[in-house]
Amino acid sequence: MLKAPVLRFEADDPTSPDVMPLIRQLDGYLAELYPTGNIQPVTVAELTQPNVTFLTARVDGTPVACGACVRHEDYVEVKRMYVLPACRGLGLGKQLLEALEREVSRSGGGLVRLETGTAQAEALELYGRAGYRRCAPFGEHRANPLSICMEKSLA
Repeated sequence: MLKAPVLRFEADDPTSPDVMPLIRQLDGYLAELYPTGNIQPVTVAELTQPNVTFLTARVDGTPVACGACVRHEDYVEVKRMYVLPACRGLGLGKQLLEALEREVSRSGGGLVRLETGTAQAEALELYGRAGYRRCAPFGEHRANPLSICMEKSLA
């Protein structure tokens, strides 16, 4: 009898050897979508700061998706959400976003913001279905024709 794969979401170290390939794939994916460099992802060093919780989704111990919560004074920003291409279409992005939102709520956050790019139609659809709405640029984000800022209140 086949054993069903086990999916686990957990806080993780973005510098760990089994997570780094996932982040490199995300960087490559973004570089293909935005070859002019208009979108600059947060660095791995920034993901290790005390105000950041980095989550992975693992199937039988193997990282297949990741995302981060960056706590700011009056909001929490979701960054670095990525699902391996082989795992897309299974609802993992939705589950990962929900896990990140649970982390935001657990840490006392009420407002979630994120920035994504215009070439990421699947991400825009996911965020829209999850209740995120477009907002003005925030934090370090500036007006950029390839960038879309969104937010959602968890309160």
